[in-house]
Amino acid sequence: MASEHQVRQYLAYWFQLGKKLLIHNGRTVVLPQPVIEGDRYSRQFEDCWQQVKAVDAGDCYLEGTTYTISELLTPAWDISSCARCSMPVPMVNAAVASLECPCIDIPTWPNLDAPLPRSPISTQAKLVEIRDRLRKITTHIHPETEPKSDHSQAS
Repeated sequence: MASEHQVRQYLAYWFQLGKKLLIHNGRTVVLPQPVIEGDRYSRQFEDCWQQVKAVDAGDCYLEGTTYTISELLTPAWDISSCARCSMPVPMVNAAVASLECPCIDIPTWPNLDAPLPRSPISTQAKLVEIRDRLRKITTHIHPETEPKSDHSQAS
C-alpha cells in the first residue's frame, strides 16, 4: 500500500520535472512552484496537497497518467521506481508490474546530466549525521581521542 508520504513524494518529484496535476476531473490544472523550500515542502506544494485531499476535489491525477491520487492511497497500489528512469511510479499490487510511468512523454528524460528531483532535506540533521560518523571513525582509528569517563574510584 502506498502511504500518504510516498504519494506526496511521488507528486513532488514529478512537479519538479514540470508535470502538472489535474484537479476537479481535469477542470483545474496546477503546478506548484517552488516545490521545496529548504528542508520542507513549499507552501505552494502544501496548498496543492490540501486541494487534492479536499472532499470536493473530484478526480485528481498527474498529467499523462490515468490513475487518480485517491486510488493511489488505497491498499491496491504501491509506489516503486521506474525501471527506465528510477523516478517514483505507481504500480498495482499484483504479480504483474505496470509499464505506465509519467516519464514516457518527457522526451528529455531521463537526463543524468541534470539534477534529479529530490525530497526536502534537513541540512542540520545531515551535518549532525556526518559529524557523528566522523567521530566514530576518529575514535576507531585513534582510540586515545575517545572521551574519558569521570568515574571516581572509591578507596
